[in-house]
Amino acid sequence: MNFIALKMLVGNRAKYLGIIFGLTFASLLITQQSAIFLGLMTRTFGFLTDTGLPDIWVVDPKVQYIDDLKPLKETESLRVRGIEGVEWAVPMYKGLLKARLPNGTFQACILVGLDDETLIGGPPEMLQGKIADLRNSDAIIVDIVGATGKLAKILPDGTRMPLHIDDTMELNDHRAVVVGTCRVQRTFQSQPVVYTTFSRATLFAPRERKLMSFVLVKAKQGQDINILCQRIRQMTGLAAYTHNELRELTVHYYMKYTGIPINFGITVVLGFIVGVAIAGQTFYNFTLDNLRYFGTLKAMGASNGTLFRMIILQASTVGGIGYGIGVGAASVFGLMTGNTELSFYLPWQLLVFSATSITLICAASSVLSIWKVIRLEPAIVFKS
Repeated sequence: MNFIALKMLVGNRAKYLGIIFGLTFASLLITQQSAIFLGLMTRTFGFLTDTGLPDIWVVDPKVQYIDDLKPLKETESLRVRGIEGVEWAVPMYKGLLKARLPNGTFQACILVGLDDETLIGGPPEMLQGKIADLRNSDAIIVDIVGATGKLAKILPDGTRMPLHIDDTMELNDHRAVVVGTCRVQRTFQSQPVVYTTFSRATLFAPRERKLMSFVLVKAKQGQDINILCQRIRQMTGLAAYTHNELRELTVHYYMKYTGIPINFGITVVLGFIVGVAIAGQTFYNFTLDNLRYFGTLKAMGASNGTLFRMIILQASTVGGIGYGIGVGAASVFGLMTGNTELSFYLPWQLLVFSATSITLICAASSVLSIWKVIRLEPAIVFKS
């Protein structure tokens, strides 16, 4: 019976390809748009991912997400450092400054200031130079995307020359010398990332009474991190978040206060609806065209259960083919755009979500067909 079911499926080539096309398009749209959405959400907390050494981030209580910068007094790092259970606590600066390039153009940059002594919070991967080179006079480290893109030198003929070691620029009218390049996650705002020391960052930054953005904290061995967070809150009045808590806070903010989830959610729902409309209608018409064959099998003694399994096999076959082609096309798209500004993140959970969606589409397409076949009278075979 399985062979007969597959022969019936591929017998009408036009409808067979139409069903696969509908499921492929639905799978591609659902997977691709969901992966772009996840990629965007990943970029919102990319700075957290790059700074993986601290256990706890101490910030102003009014901070709503990682880039909601509300400066603290520099003495707060000393207060946190003296709390029981803290192995070390270092300051960090993060802000948005304008860089003036040699050709006179300006470019907004994310400036990160690291603790002068330990340089904790530095870039996760150095491509040129060493993090210790930040202790040189006027030293900065630039991420490779910025160095080859928005911060690149523009020659008279219009070509771009990437920044190299010993190249200079101005940050808020202060001379800065490139001592290395690094690789970090692309930012949500797609701005170049520049690293320097905390003391130098406070010189580069516009003068304010308070300039420290975070206190990075490492818990002592065996210390419960959640208990330490509560202790920091009680003793300082500041907010203390673990890595995961600050990430969830950031994602929650973007989910609640931006239109990103709605925009991508609508696209995913449309992909599901299109899949149901195309595949469902085509599969139902395919069943109507083959009612005589189903009636013949029923007249020969085939039970409703056998016919039910035949339809499920047909739906599973086209569903598996459409899902495979759609996910494959989405993966190729992700590989092709991996080094561009377009975000794309395809974890295995998203593959499960896409497979579940296609399964639901196939199930919805099969329901009407199964109902039609179950109610079928074998006598239809003998009608002209």
